[in-house]
Formats: sequence, C-alpha cells, structure tokens
Amino acid sequence: MSTVWDRLEKHLPKVQSPSQYIGGEWNSVHKDDAEVKVAIAFHDCYKIGMAHMGLQIIYGIVNARPDALCERVFLPWPDLEDRMRADGIPLFSLDSHRPVREFDILGISLQSELGYTNVLNLLELAGLPHYAKDRGPEFPLVVGGGVNASYPEPLADFFDVMILGDGEDAVPILVDLVKDLKRDRGALLKAIAEKVPGAYVPSHYTWTHHPDGTIASFTGPVVRKASVAELGEAYYPLKPIVPFGEVVHDRINLEIMRGCPHRCRFCHAVSFKNKLRFRPVEQLVQQAEAIYAATGYDEIALSSLSSGDYPHIHELMTRLNARFKQRRVSVSLPSLRVDEKLAELPALMTSVRKGGFTIAPEGGSEEFREIIRKPIKDVDLLATARAAFKEGWNHVKMYFMIGFPMEKDADVAAILDTAKRVSNEGKDILGRRADVNVTISPLIPKPHTAFQFCGQREVTYVQEVERRLASLARGSRVHLKAHDPKKSYIEGVFARGDRRLGAALVEARKQGSRYDEWTEFFSYDRWMKVFEKVGIDPDFYARREIGGSEVLPWDHLDVGRPKQALWTEYQAALQAARDREIRNAEKAG
Repeated sequence: MSTVWDRLEKHLPKVQSPSQYIGGEWNSVHKDDAEVKVAIAFHDCYKIGMAHMGLQIIYGIVNARPDALCERVFLPWPDLEDRMRADGIPLFSLDSHRPVREFDILGISLQSELGYTNVLNLLELAGLPHYAKDRGPEFPLVVGGGVNASYPEPLADFFDVMILGDGEDAVPILVDLVKDLKRDRGALLKAIAEKVPGAYVPSHYTWTHHPDGTIASFTGPVVRKASVAELGEAYYPLKPIVPFGEVVHDRINLEIMRGCPHRCRFCHAVSFKNKLRFRPVEQLVQQAEAIYAATGYDEIALSSLSSGDYPHIHELMTRLNARFKQRRVSVSLPSLRVDEKLAELPALMTSVRKGGFTIAPEGGSEEFREIIRKPIKDVDLLATARAAFKEGWNHVKMYFMIGFPMEKDADVAAILDTAKRVSNEGKDILGRRADVNVTISPLIPKPHTAFQFCGQREVTYVQEVERRLASLARGSRVHLKAHDPKKSYIEGVFARGDRRLGAALVEARKQGSRYDEWTEFFSYDRWMKVFEKVGIDPDFYARREIGGSEVLPWDHLDVGRPKQALWTEYQAALQAARDREIRNAEKAG
C-alpha cells in the first residue's frame, strides 16, 4: 500500500461515504508502473464524477496501452479535504492512492462554470501551482477537456493544454508526445499544438483590449474541434467500473449517437457536438450484452442529446426488450424530443420502472417555441403525455426556460397553462389530474449559440418570474422547482468570460470558494465581494448585449458553427418576436 493510504486510512471512519476513497471497484484497472502515467480528474466528488462516461472512455483508452496507465482522481468531500490539509495528505488517485504530483499528465474534465473554483482547489490539493507559467517539466502536464473547453478563457492561465471536441483521437497522440518530450515542456507544447487534434495551448496566445474593455485582437491560429468521424469505430468501454458507493447515474449507458439534428437557438450542446453520428443497432445490442455481463446493472439508458431522433430507435428498443425483459433489465430514454413520433415510444418502454416521463418543451407556447427554434406542437406534447399515462407512468417531468430577451408576461403564464393541460390529460386514464413536476431554468447566454449575443436577465427579474409561476401553480397538481438565479448569474459571468477572470477565480479560492454548484457551499455575496476586490464588473460579462462584429473570447475556437451564422440566427429570433407583436397588435385592433 502507498504511503498516502497509510495516512489516509485512519481518517475514513470519521467522514461521509468512506467507500468513495478506497478504490478497487469491479472492473477498475491496476498497473504497477508505465512509461506515461495519466491521472484523469473530475472537478467534483466521486458521486458526480463516476457517472461521467467521458472519464470512463479515456480511462479505458489509456489503460489499453501497455506503455501507459490511467488512474482516476476526484475531489474529496470537504469533511475529508479539511482532514487532508491538516494532516498534509496530498490529493491522490483512487486506483493506487498515488499522489497526483507523480503523474505525467493531469487531465481535468470541465463540465460546469461553477466548478472552476474546484479546479483550482484540485491543483492546490495536488501541490501544483495555480498558474501554468509556474509549472516546469517536474510537474504533470495539465490538460483540460469536456464541454467547457469550448469557451475556457477564464481558466486559460491555469492549463497547459485544452482539447476542443472529442478526445478519442487526441489522447493517444498526446500520450505519445508526452512519452517522447516530457522533459522539455516548451518542445512538448509546440508539438502538441501542431499534432494533436483540437489542441489549444493558451500560453501561445496573447490578447489586447479596447479602452471599453472589449477585445481588440488575439494572436494565434484558430483551433478546429476534434471530431470522431465514425462513431461505430470509436472506442467504448465494455467493462465500465462499477462503483462501490452511490453515484447519480448507476446503470448501463449506451451512447447511441452524437450530435443532434435540431438547431435550438439556445443550446450549446447542439453546437459543440454538431456532427451527427450514429452507432449501428447490432453493435449497440452487443455492447449491451457485454456491459451487462461485466456489471450486472438492471437498467440500460440509451444516451444522446435527443435519443428519440436515433433513426432506428424502434428496432433498437424492440431488440433490447426481447433480450433483457426476462432478465428484468429495463430500457430507458433519458433524452427525448417531442414530435409526432414520440407518442409511439412509451409502448416500447414497458419494462422501465415507471416514475416520471421526462419531456423538455422549454417554451410555454407553440409560438414562443418557434422563436427559440424548438418547434414542438401542443398536439404532440399532449399525445405523448396521454401515451405515457396509458403505459403506466404516474407523473410527467417537464423542463422550461425563462429569461429570454423577447419574453413577455403571456409567455411566462403559458408555461403553467401548458403544464396544467398535461396534468389534465391524466383525468380519463388515471382517474385524476396527473402530477407534473416542472423545473424552471434561467437562460444563460452560452458561447457558440445564437443567444450568445444577448444579455442575461437580471436576478430580480428571474426571481419575480419564479414567484409568479409559483402563484399560478397554487391549487394545481403542478409542482415547481426553480434554479437559483444567483447561481445562474455567476455561471453566466464565466460562460462569456475572458482570461481576465482568472484573477477572480484565484481570489475566490483565497476567500474559501469551493463546491459552488452545491447550494450549501455557494455564496453570492462572497462572489460579489471578490469581483469588487479584483476590479471586475460582472455585468460586463453576463448582462451586456454583444454586437455581431465584436471579437469574442472564444473566437479562436471553431466548433463548426460560424459566428456570422449564429448572428443571423439571433436576428431571426428577434425578428420572429417582432412579427409576433405585430400579429398580436393586429388581432387586438
């Protein structure tokens, strides 16, 4: 056992969920040593990180090589973190309890703006300087990837490399280069920028600004997103690690496709994964059999941005049900888009344990959904709800967004009106109005979307809309859950942020920020004091309208949707809203 384990073990009986720190789970890989040692980290606790499929993909790709090893790293929960700091225990890998500092590569999956202070905390606990410029070849190469690597500038000074897009092709080349050049950091970074698909080296870029704070220019080439050409040929782990402790998604995950055929104007994921690729049905059935044999899970989730759009969804679900129903393994679709075909799917999900059937209209009315380019018809929405109730679901989960720039009071009221209509569909089938659980999320103008140009609505506006919706829901079977608009505001600041925000992150860590995604640790007042202390106006990033010709902090990162095309989309949304106002005025007149 490692020295870290000897010091760690005595603390485990005194902390929550000690099983998350011991390693040795079913299907985990153990290697004594290798030429290249990779630590793949998630900027949250084990419960969250172990549910992330990207981590397991990279883990499997690297460990399939005889010359490399990959081990997992998660942040300790604060109760253990405080003990580690007091006892001088460094951050360690889960698989061998090796100190993170002893690895050649530290890869960090970036999935949330509110996780950025956890990234710095992770570096601190590992004994690494925050800033990349202060780390020589004696430290691990710090590499970022994941969704937020497509707009990473607030974190840019802390990373040696960011990988934009899919990692399956990039990681093997990165490992090869580290093996050959790890003693010469400058030569290594130059080679990575030239040879690794989707590689962005922040230290190779400089930025200038106008007196008003907007960006004047940047130096360095545009980086094009790495994209797996054929999903059916991409690596997928057939022996995923089975956690000892509780995780948020404990099931077989089959990635049936990447990308989405739709172009919702607010959706960053659609832009980021915008090349549509499918896995063949036969391959997915074989993967399900192999993963079931390796794990024993009793649920298969068909995962993608919009699983109902998989072109062979009926065939796939029919075949999986035929294979697994007798084994009491359910098949679920976590991500569904409502259209005229969706009402057919509940009948194919008969083996699923019936809880809430999830649909995400986002807008309350057909007219507003057309504006945000999620053109769901009410007739299809209600037909889907009826079909779900007939097949045994006892309630429906619905997701809506508020805070769009063209939003009116009637659009807010339409959210509850639509939810109540769905609830009423249960009367003839269930003998009562159905329970409808509604989650309300504020719009955060995300990079690489049409709404990246609009300002985020003020916190007080979102709070008032949430209060109005709560009032409208009283006396009904519609149950509301609303996101904290203060957390969404901080997320918006860093979503559209540039490299100057790095100073705020460092100061926030000094002030104790960590686990900001978790309500019990988030402090809006602390963030406001941090921005004031470092001389940053957060509204400049979150609430300012951006012009179509302005240089943006993510213009050097090409995800496949040109800025001009997104500007055109945004103008089309605004025009659609104006046209609606004209039609309404004519009707009223």
